[in-house]
Amino acid sequence: MDDQSKHIRFFTGSLIEIQRLQIDLDDQEIPSMIKNNFQSGVRAGFYGGSPSQVELFIYEEDKIKALPILEEFKKQMGI
Repeated sequence: MDDQSKHIRFFTGSLIEIQRLQIDLDDQEIPSMIKNNFQSGVRAGFYGGSPSQVELFIYEEDKIKALPILEEFKKQMGI
């Protein structure tokens, strides 16, 4: 990754789904980042987002490597 690396939204789902997918990506050394507006809102004292709308971001240059992992994940989860 360089200074110009850009994050892209890779998957949206529940926190449990996101955490499972993140483990699969970590196993292949693909870094990811979770954005959870619901949890952020709760911590700040107001409602923000939905618990089923957690977002997982990866670097754009990792997308090709990560897509087969996502497809296998979806197949296993029945999504």
